[in-house]
Parts: sequence; C-alpha cells; structure tokens
Amino acid sequence: MISRWKTFLLPTGCNTSDAPAMLHALTASASSTSPLLVASSLSKPFLSPATQNLSLSLSAAKHAATFPQNTRLFSIYSPPMNILNKLGFGFKSNSDPATMENSSIAQGPDDDVPAPGQQFAQFGAGCFWGVELTFQRVPGVTKTEVGYSQGFVHNPSYEDICSGITNHNEVVRVQYDPKECSYESLLEVFWARHDPTTLNRQGNDVGTQYRSGIYYYTPEQEKAAKESLERQQKFLNRKIITEILPAKKFYRAEEYHQQYLAKGGRFGIKQSAEKGCNDPIRCYG
Repeated sequence: MISRWKTFLLPTGCNTSDAPAMLHALTASASSTSPLLVASSLSKPFLSPATQNLSLSLSAAKHAATFPQNTRLFSIYSPPMNILNKLGFGFKSNSDPATMENSSIAQGPDDDVPAPGQQFAQFGAGCFWGVELTFQRVPGVTKTEVGYSQGFVHNPSYEDICSGITNHNEVVRVQYDPKECSYESLLEVFWARHDPTTLNRQGNDVGTQYRSGIYYYTPEQEKAAKESLERQQKFLNRKIITEILPAKKFYRAEEYHQQYLAKGGRFGIKQSAEKGCNDPIRCYG
C-alpha cells in the first residue's frame, strides 16, 4: 500500500505562500521515481536517504548555515496509487483536498436511517472483511455494510484511511431486527470475533484503522456496551482498550469491499453467509 502524500518541510516563520515555489524546487530536483515521504500526525515521518538529501538541500538554500531546529509540515496531496488498482479494483475519485478539508461533516453523527422497524449498530474489530461475514451469519441481522468512520476527513477512500493520518476506523454497520436479534447478542459476537486488548492491531493487521471500537446510536446501546465491556473484562487478564463512542458519519467503502469474503475474496473461494453458519472464517485478501 503506497500513500502518495508528497511532503516537505517549511522552516518556522516561512509563509505558506512560499510553498509553491519551494515545492517546484523540490520536485524539479527529484526524478519521477524518487522515493516518497509518508507523513503522519500519529507517527514520525519516514524519510528515505534521497528525500533527506533533498530536504536538507532545500533547507540549506533557505538557511545557508544550519537546518532549522523547529519545522512544521506542509503537505501537498496527490491522487494515490495502490497495487489493487493493477488488480482491477477502482477507487473513489473525489478524495481531493477540497472535500478532505471538511472535518465537521466527518465528525457529525451518522444521519442515515435504517429500514422501518430496524436498528443500526456499528463495530470496529480489525479488518472489516471477516467482521462483516461474522455478522452476516447472525440470525436477525438484515443488512451489513463495511465502511469508514470516526475520522477527520470527509469522503475518504480506502487509501486515505490506510495512510494512518485520517483517524478513520474500518467498521461494519449492522442493520438488525430487534425483535429477532438483541443488541446484547451483537455485542457477544463482537467480543468473540477479535482480541480487544491489542492496540491498533488484529493479528498481522497493524494500524489505527484496525482498532477495537463500539459506536453506539442510542443511550441504551451506550449503556449496554459499557456493561458488556465490564463483564468481558472479568474473563481477561489484560486490559480491554476498546473505545466506546457515539456513531459518527458512516462512509460506505468501495463496492469491492462489500461482502468481500461471501463473494469469494481474492481467490474466488466463496465463504458461506448463511444464518447460523459456524464454518471457520478465512480472512484472506
């Protein structure tokens, strides 16, 4: 997964109006195959040797003596690349700076409406492929969708959330019939599906988008979630770090992610989504 956030350092006190000229100087010195700098507010940026030399040269031109001790990041976003594109999967084309700047929408509540007589529940428990199939099999669940929530970017793409800088989580939004399926039973499925004691990780999947989370729609769901966590903690010898927060704007993931394992996944081997099925879930990409 390659996140094409081309980032360079501006010295403290330098106006952002200087950025275009400085960006031109930087890109003019770099070939089209130069390594990219991935910047994240959640982790230290990684600079390849080539990028380090470019950054130092740029800084030296501005400050002939020494590299400034205090710097700030100025990022220019360009359309991302992903190996999945080469496999025939498409991505949203509307994740541009204009739409990404509006965090108020992303932080707003999920204003979608479930079908009449139905309710929503939202969970994050690692890679959403396997989590969705788990809930597809639950009697009383009438619909599942995978998507992104709890972030600061409006209308993100899969590559955006994998960059680690949008704070989105991979979530499954479950629509269920409360007459056939209680919210408490969904919580039991949630706890059984993943390890709620690992920070930003499930198995080999590492990143903030894999964090454990319960996102509630009503005060009743909030109360049930917190009580369920307390009960679950009694069975574990490590602290549960699951976040319990209000459900925020739900951004439906790209179509190829929907019911991914039930449709066959990467290798075309379909896994049963029949109600009550307890076949082992093979969460492959």
